[in-house]
Amino acid sequence: MRNNIVRPIFILGLLSVSLLTAFGLTKPGRSVWHRLARPSHAKVTRTRPAAPAIRIRTYAPAQPVEVFSLPDSGQRWVDSVFQTLTPEQKIGQFFMVATFSNRHENHYQYIDHLIQNNHIGGLIFFQGGPYRQAVLTNRYQALSKVPLLIGIDGEWGLGMRLDSTMEFPKQMALGAIRDNEVIYRMGAEIGRQCQRLGIHINFAPVSDINSNPANPVIGVRSFGESKENVALKASAYMRGLQQTHVIATAKHFPGHGDTNADSHHTLPTVSRSSEQMREVDLYPFRKLIADSLMGVVTGHLHVPVMDNTPALAATLSEKIVTELLKKELGFRGLVFTDALNMGGISRSPKAMDVNLRALIAGNDILLYPENVREATLHILNAVQTGLITQEFIDEKVKKILRAKYWVGLNKYKPISLSGLSAELNAPEAELLKQELCEQSVTIAQNRNELLPFGRLDTLRLASIAIGADAGNVFQKRLNQYAPFQTIAIRDKPVSETEVSNILAQLGDANTVVMSFHRMSESASRKFGITKASTDLIARLKQRGLKVVVTAFGSPYSLPQFTEADAVVCAYQELDDMQQVVPQVLFGGLGARGMLPISTGDLKVGLGHVLNPEGRLSAGSPESVGMKSAVLARIDAIAQSGVRDRVVPGCQVLVARKGKVVYSKNFGALTYSPGAEKVTDETLYDLASLTKVLATLQSVMVLYDRKQIDLAQKASLYLPELRGTNKQNITLQDLLWHQSGMVSFYPTTWDRTRNPNGGLKADYYNPTPDSLHTIQIAPTLWGVPALRDSVWKWVVQSPMSRKLDGSGLPAYVYSDLNFLMLQKVVERVGKLPLDQFVTENVYKPLGLHQLGFTPLQRLKNPRCAPTEQDSYYRNQLLVGTVHDQMAAVQGGLSGHAGLFGNAREIATLLQMNLQKGQYGEQRILNPMTVPFFTQTLSSRSFRALGWDKPNPDNPTSVYMAPQASPRSFGHTGFTGNVVWVDPDQELIFVFLSNRIYPTAGNNSINTSKLRRRIHEVIYSAVQQ
Repeated sequence: MRNNIVRPIFILGLLSVSLLTAFGLTKPGRSVWHRLARPSHAKVTRTRPAAPAIRIRTYAPAQPVEVFSLPDSGQRWVDSVFQTLTPEQKIGQFFMVATFSNRHENHYQYIDHLIQNNHIGGLIFFQGGPYRQAVLTNRYQALSKVPLLIGIDGEWGLGMRLDSTMEFPKQMALGAIRDNEVIYRMGAEIGRQCQRLGIHINFAPVSDINSNPANPVIGVRSFGESKENVALKASAYMRGLQQTHVIATAKHFPGHGDTNADSHHTLPTVSRSSEQMREVDLYPFRKLIADSLMGVVTGHLHVPVMDNTPALAATLSEKIVTELLKKELGFRGLVFTDALNMGGISRSPKAMDVNLRALIAGNDILLYPENVREATLHILNAVQTGLITQEFIDEKVKKILRAKYWVGLNKYKPISLSGLSAELNAPEAELLKQELCEQSVTIAQNRNELLPFGRLDTLRLASIAIGADAGNVFQKRLNQYAPFQTIAIRDKPVSETEVSNILAQLGDANTVVMSFHRMSESASRKFGITKASTDLIARLKQRGLKVVVTAFGSPYSLPQFTEADAVVCAYQELDDMQQVVPQVLFGGLGARGMLPISTGDLKVGLGHVLNPEGRLSAGSPESVGMKSAVLARIDAIAQSGVRDRVVPGCQVLVARKGKVVYSKNFGALTYSPGAEKVTDETLYDLASLTKVLATLQSVMVLYDRKQIDLAQKASLYLPELRGTNKQNITLQDLLWHQSGMVSFYPTTWDRTRNPNGGLKADYYNPTPDSLHTIQIAPTLWGVPALRDSVWKWVVQSPMSRKLDGSGLPAYVYSDLNFLMLQKVVERVGKLPLDQFVTENVYKPLGLHQLGFTPLQRLKNPRCAPTEQDSYYRNQLLVGTVHDQMAAVQGGLSGHAGLFGNAREIATLLQMNLQKGQYGEQRILNPMTVPFFTQTLSSRSFRALGWDKPNPDNPTSVYMAPQASPRSFGHTGFTGNVVWVDPDQELIFVFLSNRIYPTAGNNSINTSKLRRRIHEVIYSAVQQ
């Protein structure tokens, strides 16, 4: 909307009849005032104008719908207020003036003046912020004799105009949604937010049918090109708003969809036939009116088939506003002009003041008038001269007052400022926004059912983000599902050289996800897509690569991508959309969107339906029956842990029913000022989580394959145990920690030290060479023979003397049990443990960060440091395992050595929770995890490998007492815990480096930090 228009210059009584005739306002010998000014109920005989050149089909008038019918008490309020109004105050009710909450005091005083001296009836707020707007609304309402109608142009929510508020998807994205009920809920949520901010009118929904792809002003603001789809969705949005007592307004009557000009700058002409206008463009308005629509915005459009007066905007046409909208369609709600500062109205003939003319045409409220004082005098003069009647004025004023009563202004209360921001951004609203994004994503093309991605271990993936910065939301989310070679091109490629440079970075990728960001909504600008970008798609296909294209922009852009194997339309570059699409690509979420328009060979209604494939997705707590407000208490607990130096930092993740509902990072990698902050990519030394996340997973794989028997003795698979004190230990004894072996055996690494405390040169070197090939610490390397020596020392280790009542070995938690299980896995599986678990578990799940020896395996891993070791390795340990017995084996052991982050661990746990299935991959047989998580031993409370709630010790320092008996998990010495509860479909992951800088820090147990967080998680579950 623009502020500078040429004000109409007109002096009553000076225009000649010939001039009026020339403008098409009357016939010679007949007063224009008689014809145009008279209200519809005036009892004056008149001659109808000659029929236009194009014959208009007539329709039977619709049955009027009384939308502002009031109880007797409401009518009494209207009458009592009306009786107090002076003629000037009555006219003031017609004006809804534009205002802002991001201007200076002189603007606010100007609005004060209009309220006090010109008695305006309403305000429409534009740019600003919610708190500032609330303060100003309270200020303005206090000055007004009659409470003000407050409006906002919030087609996609308050975020369209106000900072710090929610922005829902635009209507074209909503047009892709099959379930209109969710759009109703969006309307209700926007209505709730409007109510909270003291807003009574939302100038939405856009009800135009975007039948012209080159439309420069409607486009993605429309629900699409299908009249039925537009009508159903506009009605759903309208009903949602109005059920919260916020007036909805359908715009831009009689239909702005088939224009190629912008009415903000000029007057578009709608060159449609009468049949097209009535059967197509008017269809949504007709349906909404029948559905009790309360507001209509008239458009600055020239529609010759409905009024052939030259260059006359529909806003100023009595034929369109009164005869068509009110009489034929039976509309009884409020009629608003579109903004009267727009170029589309300034191009209309100025036979009289535009405000007066708009009223005479049939509008009730004048939106964004430019000179209220002048317009008021002009309207008063029209009444005094008989141009319009007082009855005409009074009828409109009473309708406006009825609307004010309906929105609750008879019981006006100032807006409460307390908690405003939180209530405008409620978790339930965030959930709804996410649901809208999920339901709108449209698979427009999917050759050979490439999507969703299935066998992740066969894919070598790359992502090319055109128009995006490095580290963008989309590529981060992609990497949570599988390892990607990520390429972000902020400046869109325009040359062949740039294309070649991109191709050179792809390595051995066989599948490429191309995403288009910062797209334009303009067809004339080719939606911001360069030719070099589309050439890149062709070059990728020539190489034989599979290509998936995601467009974060207009669906009209899609024909440029049809050479790709799969095409995904995401409509907008919202962060939520960028989070949703990767989940769709990998089957964490399904896809149900349909194209709301036709473009190229892609037809309206097209959309390949994909079902979820059982991979983790992101969701709000409310989407899985949890409370955000309760989960938010974790923040304070974790922050206190950092503040009190319980941990330098930590990752906390909560998932329920297949959705990650809480995932946050706290603190830093160390306590030093300016230390690197913990992020999703931070890798923690997982310590004893290695037992269940690596060794146990491998044991379950071999068990499934019937390559091992848990009841058999370990000596069957490890002959060197025969004849030793360990020859009768069974595999299940090892898993239950009832083998009789000691809890740990420091001699395995202590033997490599000199009596004076130094390290034996036979074993170690500060740098790697041909003899020293296994990494013990960041600057310490050892000989491979150390691994064999450790195993020999374990075989020779003494047994525990702790027995149960029957004389059998009692439960003793021992690292040696899992070191022995590692050897079983490696002998039977014929691969080192790290390779076996990676090939059989991690790679099929798409896990690439979780693993052993990160310094050797990953490029620039971001590892949290553990202890400043002053006894054995004499250095700070970063990226090499803290556990000494695992370190002396080069960081690869069955009991310790694994590094990982919360997200990938959650993926592995979700596979276990889903009984071995994840996506298309079945890692374990359906009964394996349930079997391994049972408590079956009479000597151990533990399951096979997993920790369990201990009925003899209900006061755990790391586990909530609410955890069900079927739950299972494990802890790690470095400050970690994972816990899975099948009864609640709940996963909890807590990772930290609590032993930095010294393992003597036991505050994580004394403070019960992990347990307190776990308790909050259970409290958040809605019963």
